[in-house]
Amino acid sequence: MSRFVKDIIIRDLKKRLNGVQNALMLNVIGMDVNTSNRLRKDLVSRGINILVVKNSMAQKATAGTPLEALFADLPDRSCAVCWGASDIVALAKEIVRISKDKAFDKLEIRGGVLDGEAFTADGVVDISKWPTREEQISILLGQIVGVGSKLSSQLLAAGANLARQIKQLADKEEEQEEAPATEESAA
Repeated sequence: MSRFVKDIIIRDLKKRLNGVQNALMLNVIGMDVNTSNRLRKDLVSRGINILVVKNSMAQKATAGTPLEALFADLPDRSCAVCWGASDIVALAKEIVRISKDKAFDKLEIRGGVLDGEAFTADGVVDISKWPTREEQISILLGQIVGVGSKLSSQLLAAGANLARQIKQLADKEEEQEEAPATEESAA
């Protein structure tokens, strides 16, 4: 392949991976075409992009980016890079789920990169056990609402107690006013 063609491919890779902060690396070598197409279709339906690249070109395309650590010290062969989903945790969950599927037995998780730090295939499995962004937001909102609800009930409880005591005093005064009136009518 000529230097000119390699430069075009590297520029295209830079453009495709522009803005990607987190990604996973997979090995899809040995997968037949039909299985590969099913895998791509499944991933695309979940908002996940996959791209098979030559490591040496990917190293040049990602130099100076957060993905640089993903391609460091790799042999000069091809790999599949996937990114997307709502966050790296959702991506890891989907990839781990797919890798357990018997239809994709040739799929091998190699590792990934999170905030510029590379991690291994075991790290991908560990990350897949974390709560996703949506789950974290719901946990946080639950904690905020819980505190607000508790504060609201405590504020309202004091007012309710005061109102109940005032009502008891008013009822007591009414009883005392009715009691002399009842005694006078009886006499």
